[in-house]
Amino acid sequence: MEFRRRTINDYKAMIKLWSRAGLSFKPKGRDSEGSIARQMQANPEFFLGASEDNRLVGTVIVSCDMRRGWINRLAVDPDCRHKGIAKALIAESEKILRRHGARIFCAPIDDFHEEMSKKRFRECGYVEHRGIIYFSKRDSDEGLALLSAYN
Repeated sequence: MEFRRRTINDYKAMIKLWSRAGLSFKPKGRDSEGSIARQMQANPEFFLGASEDNRLVGTVIVSCDMRRGWINRLAVDPDCRHKGIAKALIAESEKILRRHGARIFCAPIDDFHEEMSKKRFRECGYVEHRGIIYFSKRDSDEGLALLSAYN
């Protein structure tokens, strides 16, 4: 297993992996190739992937506000699960975030992968906070249909 930074040359493989893993994403919005390219240019080490036999089998995107580090878009190919890839990507994400000053690590989890994701993060020492409600404000309507489905 090889872990390394991802570049925009990995974009199509990342999108394919997110689809295979059942991860929701916005290919015409914040996850478009142009948007991802800008994010990668600003923070190249925030995009990490795991490869096996030159095939992308896991990805994670991290972000940091200098207080909290966020582990986003954690995805593992369904054919490669239960090999420790997610745990390794979480550990690598924490190392990156610590270098950027974060000492609190957070992971948003969507309903679709809720139980599997909760289990993985608990195994890595994370604690679920049920008293936190997440609000967002968007300059585009890319997430409105998804948000409406939850309300």
